[in-house]
Amino acid sequence: MTTDPAAIAARKRKLRRRHKRERQAVIFGGVLAGLAAVGLGAAAVWTGSMESPFDREWTIVSESPTATEAAVPCVPADTLPVPYGSISVLVLNATSKPGLAGSVADLLGQRGFQIKDTGNYDIKLRGVGRISFGAQGIAQAYTLAAHISGVTLVYDARTDASVDLAVGSGYANLVELDLVPLAADEPLQPVPGCVPLADAEPVPAPTRTATASDAPESATSEDAAAEDAQG
Repeated sequence: MTTDPAAIAARKRKLRRRHKRERQAVIFGGVLAGLAAVGLGAAAVWTGSMESPFDREWTIVSESPTATEAAVPCVPADTLPVPYGSISVLVLNATSKPGLAGSVADLLGQRGFQIKDTGNYDIKLRGVGRISFGAQGIAQAYTLAAHISGVTLVYDARTDASVDLAVGSGYANLVELDLVPLAADEPLQPVPGCVPLADAEPVPAPTRTATASDAPESATSEDAAAEDAQG
């Protein structure tokens, strides 16, 4: 048996390398075997050869319905546009841009709409915006919507004929006045997908926590639980 220190050291290094390879082989082999077992089990469940080990069915969790997903009531047949001066509009800013509600309110006022107030909406809207109205304000909402291309109609439980306009970040401008698809002697047209009023389920009525006279553009509209994305 050799007593050469260099030879002894080389032999020890060789043994360590061999032991390391053996350990790696055991570890990786176990991992591969486990993956293979899982794959075979999944295949058996998928093909019906084996029952699933879970006692309950899988479920898909989705977000709660929003106000923009609720069915919109159709405007009654032969309903004519409402004179602009008879429509009371609360204009709300649903963006981070200051003064947007005021500027839109000014434009609508120039067209003859009655501006009830301005304020801030309680959520931010990415779409053009939404017009909220109750059963008494269907014709008013349809008339206003003709001036804002792409706006969403939201039916709520308010009991008067007022309408709220929440202006979103997708808003650019009003429809040119001579291009507004309205005529005083022509009935309003129902929006696609609308349902009879009796079949429409309103979202909760708006809750006000402040008015523009208390703090400019600080009124709130619908509860956050009724929200869009929209749009």
